[in-house]
Amino acid sequence: MNGMETPAISGGMMAMMGAFFVVFLFAFAAVYIFCAVCLQTIAKKTNTADSWLAWIPIANLFLAANIAKKPAWWAILCLVPIVNIVAGIFLAIGVAEARGKESWLGILMIIPGVNLVVLGYLAFSK
Repeated sequence: MNGMETPAISGGMMAMMGAFFVVFLFAFAAVYIFCAVCLQTIAKKTNTADSWLAWIPIANLFLAANIAKKPAWWAILCLVPIVNIVAGIFLAIGVAEARGKESWLGILMIIPGVNLVVLGYLAFSK
């Protein structure tokens, strides 16, 4: 090749990128819906008011703080870089304890992939 791309190659690359984007978008939507359903279920099982907040970005942090019996400023801490890691761990521990589960389950929430399993366990176990 002389460095010049043909329209067919450019079109093929754009199609591949578009397909990747669509797959990524559906995967993201599926994970978001799963997390929202789990958080709403946890809120209902802990008799926390306004469980519908699980579906609203950022508002779901306030719901998690409410479930964990923490003040609302804990949700705001989850928006501060670096601090959000520690605040998120403490919120997850509080949510696990609110469900009557072991606190170490909240610590497992920092592991990608495992957090979805733990969230499902907290939501759908007795």
